Amino acid sequence: MIDNLILGLNTVLVWQNLLYCFFGVFIGNLIGVLPGIGPLAALSMLLPMTYGLGPVPSLMMLAGLYYGTSYGGAITAILLNIPGTAQHAVVCVDGHPMAKQGKAGSAIFMGIFASFVGACFGVVILSLFSPVIARVALQFGAPEYFALMLLGLLAASGLTTGSPIKGIIAVVFGLVFGFVGADMFNGKLRLTLGLVELQDGISLVALALGLFGVMDILLNVGKLDNSNLIGQKNTTEEKKSFVRPDPGDMTKSFHPIIRGGVIGSFFGALPGTGGTFASFMSYTAEKKLSKTPERFGRGAIEGVAGPESANSSADITAFIPTLTLGIPGDAVMALMLGALMIHNIIPGPRMMSLQPDLFWGLIMSFWVGNLFLLILNIPLVNIWVKLLAVPYRILYPIILVLICVGAYSSSYTMFDVLVVLVIGIFGYIITKLGFEPAPLLMGFVLGPMVEENFRRSLNLSDGDLSIFITRPISGVCLAICLLMLCITLYKQLKTAKRVLK
Repeated sequence: MIDNLILGLNTVLVWQNLLYCFFGVFIGNLIGVLPGIGPLAALSMLLPMTYGLGPVPSLMMLAGLYYGTSYGGAITAILLNIPGTAQHAVVCVDGHPMAKQGKAGSAIFMGIFASFVGACFGVVILSLFSPVIARVALQFGAPEYFALMLLGLLAASGLTTGSPIKGIIAVVFGLVFGFVGADMFNGKLRLTLGLVELQDGISLVALALGLFGVMDILLNVGKLDNSNLIGQKNTTEEKKSFVRPDPGDMTKSFHPIIRGGVIGSFFGALPGTGGTFASFMSYTAEKKLSKTPERFGRGAIEGVAGPESANSSADITAFIPTLTLGIPGDAVMALMLGALMIHNIIPGPRMMSLQPDLFWGLIMSFWVGNLFLLILNIPLVNIWVKLLAVPYRILYPIILVLICVGAYSSSYTMFDVLVVLVIGIFGYIITKLGFEPAPLLMGFVLGPMVEENFRRSLNLSDGDLSIFITRPISGVCLAICLLMLCITLYKQLKTAKRVLK
């Protein structure tokens, strides 16, 4: 192992490889800040650049661009309530309230630090356990994925700070949005309202930008005078400590960062889940484990640190099935697989032995690239925080333009911009009624996965529902789901009895 790591370090420290690694993480960081673009579009644009390069610098650049977005995406989520990428949407829940309390610098610093630690955790898992984790991932079939996603949906109802019943209703709203478009099995159109543009469904980017960006603008539409600034508690002392976490934040964040790294490593290695699912599950876990869950949604640092660690760790371990099995977990990894094949590299179990310099060089580039990102971002915290000194009347038109550009760039149609505005109005209405957007987004992400794996499982078993309880992994997940429902119902009955008394 030590020899392999030294070989990888020697590979990445070649000046050309180092330069392309830096270029990849730098561009990825910028793309993460810009809402709506995402790593898939960026990889598609930069892929032609690799045709004239060797396989090692090409993969280091593309991989750096991919995980570099994990750092930039949290910045706009915290400062402007606009998730740079979908996996940072949950960071809005506590990150933006921290910014409003004058703690933007602390939130951004902890987000950057948690991303670095989570990525390092993912690299260690990738280095030590790639073959083992790949074999475990192969044990997950359609029934296991269905049970796991169902567990995620129930956990999503806990993202709300109010009634869990309202959380479940918000998840159902998300499921309805997720079912819009053509049926994945027979192609029949569902809930499209006769609009051709909705045949492919609602864009995840459009939903996230509408639910968090536009909704926040509508909620604060009356605050247009110069005195109403986001995070207006900018005292001299706070300005001095912008690039440092507040006292106690490190202590509060230590265990969430570790747990986030574990959660992200697990879900990142499972094809089809990825950083969005991992960050939501991390947030849910922190809220469930906290002794003061009422702080979540109002500016809890754990709600930033845990999810950021999880999505960075997931970004790294997503390479496990791609490199060791040749199975891409999502569209981004499929593009990475295509980049490997362009350079006549066949991923699989023999890749470690046949091309050790490429495999271990790529792993060590994750260490180096994340160190670059840490060095790049910490000095910029002060600059990002200065955005909070801009009055609402100037800041919000700029935010609205960024939202429109992000929505348009995801599909290059004005229809998506209209969808963002409509979803923003819808989000404003349900927020006023006491619902929260985070469970809705989770329902949207997981709903199609739940349906797909449920129907695929029934096809495998000829309609026999017992397939879900006779397989150990899915049976355990469903048992946990039942336990969660019973606990929620018990708490609701207990609360109702107390109110009646």
